[in-house]
Amino acid sequence: MVMEGGDIIKASNSLRGSLRAGSLRAGSSSIWRNSAVDVFSRSSRDEDDEEALKWAALEKLPTVARLRKGILTGSQGGANEVDVDNLGWQEKRTLLERLVKVAEEDNERFLLKLKNRIDRVGIDLPTIEVRYENLNIEAEAFVGTSALPSVLNFITSIFENFLIDMGVLSSRKKKLTILKDVSGIVKPGRMTLLLGPPSSGKTTLLLALAGKLSPDLKFSGSVTYNGHTMKEFVPQRTAAYISQHDLHLGEITVRETLAFSARCQGVGTRYDMLAELSRREKEANIKPDPDIDVFMKAVATEGQEASVITDYILKILGLDVCADTMVGNEMLRGISGGQRKRVTTGEMLVGPARALFMDEISTGLDSSTTFQIVNSLRQTVHILNGTAVISLLQPAPETYDLFDDIILLSDGVIVYQGPREHVVSFFESMGFRCPERKGVADFLQEVTSKKDQMQYWVRKDQPYRFITANEFAEAFQSFHVGMKLGDELGTPFDKTKSHPASLTTQKYGVGKWELLKACIAREFLLMKRNSFVYIFKCMQLTVMALITMTLFFRTEMHKDSVQGGRIYMGALFFGMTMVMFNGMSELSMTISKLPVFYKQRDLLFFPSWAYALPSWILKIPITFLEVSIWVFITYYVIGFDPNAER
Repeated sequence: MVMEGGDIIKASNSLRGSLRAGSLRAGSSSIWRNSAVDVFSRSSRDEDDEEALKWAALEKLPTVARLRKGILTGSQGGANEVDVDNLGWQEKRTLLERLVKVAEEDNERFLLKLKNRIDRVGIDLPTIEVRYENLNIEAEAFVGTSALPSVLNFITSIFENFLIDMGVLSSRKKKLTILKDVSGIVKPGRMTLLLGPPSSGKTTLLLALAGKLSPDLKFSGSVTYNGHTMKEFVPQRTAAYISQHDLHLGEITVRETLAFSARCQGVGTRYDMLAELSRREKEANIKPDPDIDVFMKAVATEGQEASVITDYILKILGLDVCADTMVGNEMLRGISGGQRKRVTTGEMLVGPARALFMDEISTGLDSSTTFQIVNSLRQTVHILNGTAVISLLQPAPETYDLFDDIILLSDGVIVYQGPREHVVSFFESMGFRCPERKGVADFLQEVTSKKDQMQYWVRKDQPYRFITANEFAEAFQSFHVGMKLGDELGTPFDKTKSHPASLTTQKYGVGKWELLKACIAREFLLMKRNSFVYIFKCMQLTVMALITMTLFFRTEMHKDSVQGGRIYMGALFFGMTMVMFNGMSELSMTISKLPVFYKQRDLLFFPSWAYALPSWILKIPITFLEVSIWVFITYYVIGFDPNAER
């Protein structure tokens, strides 16, 4: 049976409803169940009496309550029952120290423990296979002075577009081809490196695969996830696109940036998977590792202001040393450029997306840090069967060796896509050899360049001629890797093998109220960090009110003449103008936050109203304070009516 988009929604909703209502039965159907698993073995882990008694009491709790409790060994020893919703800072630190003390050494061991717990009860993790076929992407743009963003060009383009629609004029825009008939497969459980010289179309390909292409581009071809088209699910939440541009609010810390992202993206299907996992372990009388159990329960609980997953990603990316440092911007000193790049990466890694499309994540990083980050991603992809396409510019040889597959782009066409082991032999078959002391990644970037290609030519008995990217692409179709890829593309993906939890069908990660609370908390935090602005505004208003008070002093005014009435009206108008325009100083702050708002809105962190409402609601008390300052200082001194009802 082929599962369409509606079936995915029904499966996801019915699963979540049944699990959270606590009506889990041994015979009920579940997307996490595997009928092939019949026999389970008892855990061989030694148990002390106290911990065993607490665990037995925990097992007797209802499902929902059991998923919110865990057994955590304290730093002084001794097992204690904890509520995973309210883990303290010290408890989180102790937990992570035991699980991943040194990221480079312990992360793989930790992930293997997670996978072992899931595998021994027969649960299949969701996987995503991304296919793109016959992709053609074109852009239309003005060239020369017509492309300048001037007022004259803006007005001219309005009339020009009107005449073009009427058929009177032809468009002066020039067509630019970005990608030309590219096809391929990105498989789960394999690390894919996207290479290519600048302006080869790498960013456009990643945007197309992540479903984030600009509507201004002309797009043809198809991109499918597990055989499903983009309209059958929400690609922005199923996949995570990590931009090469670092856009963050400078006034909040690294930890707060990642925590807000995790709070908005939610936990995905982690809660549903954990509920089924807990049910199966209870049936088979399997006792999990207490630390792994607490960690999985903590990362599956949504609505937390500070999640364990945030601290874990901070540790993996090497950001724990600057976790409580301001991100900073052009006007505020903060973290370094390399750390900011890692914050951009971590902002999406804290979410539940299982497909990662990363664009130039190594810019500003040294080779050692890049290797550590890519190695951590490799461990996650290999062990948890994730999907990852990472674009890097001139990676070091040791980083290059971490990848399984290579996609080489040049001039908008795919020159090679397949296993890393065969890429050098493909170019040798074309007459180009990588020197022994040359990095393969640098060789691949240069071998399609007209300026650098000749130095790699090894067929001395034949005269050299420049081989274009199109010729390489045609030759790849007859290479054994290209032929195998063509055969795989010719066989449609079997939708029945797609895990119903692989693709996300809900537009936002959490409910509307949770999104509003998260945005209110962040806006209030920003107001506290920018408190000097509001204090200065009140002081400025106080000074102006004192000056106004002396200017319109009541002893100089008379209420029985038209001239006096005009002065009163002037005082009223001036007061209203001062209070109204006192907020102009916040305009620059609002504009500076817009790029971050656009990025997070497009990533479906929150709807526009959830961002706009808090900034309006939280400013109301400040507005009342400013009006009160003005009225209390000027009202009676100017000589307005002292009666309360006035």
